[in-house]
Amino acid sequence: MDQKPKLAPYYLLAVALIGIADSFYLAHASYTGSSISCALLEGCNTVARSSFSRIFGTPLSYFGLIYYLYMAGLAAFLAYDPDSRGQRLGALVYAAIGVIFSIYSFYVQAFLIKAFCIYCLTSDVLTVILLGLAYWHFRSPRAMREGLQERGQ
Repeated sequence: MDQKPKLAPYYLLAVALIGIADSFYLAHASYTGSSISCALLEGCNTVARSSFSRIFGTPLSYFGLIYYLYMAGLAAFLAYDPDSRGQRLGALVYAAIGVIFSIYSFYVQAFLIKAFCIYCLTSDVLTVILLGLAYWHFRSPRAMREGLQERGQ
């Protein structure tokens, strides 16, 4: 039996940790009011200071940090019990919600603010990767069981 799907929770955890670092940097800059160092794109501070960067007065970077912390927790639980259907489904649904928000975030940057933040775009890409990994892990145990049943094992 292929053990690669058992690695998916560890990949999820690694991507979530990168997301934590990314969103923590933005959350820290928002909390301290400092400028964001933006080497690749010039729009980081424009995006961070726009009216779209807060929901009910709370910086979106705080929500991003909570999102990635929760996803890291889900990944840790999945590493402990990779066959838990409920946890696999939870990771898949949570990642899908993140992708929906990432699509909205990209739309706002591209068409409303007309500026891009490399850290926001990084978060968008990480969220899509998380969804791909969560889907891979969600589907893999079922595919393995079905493959074993077809072979008569």
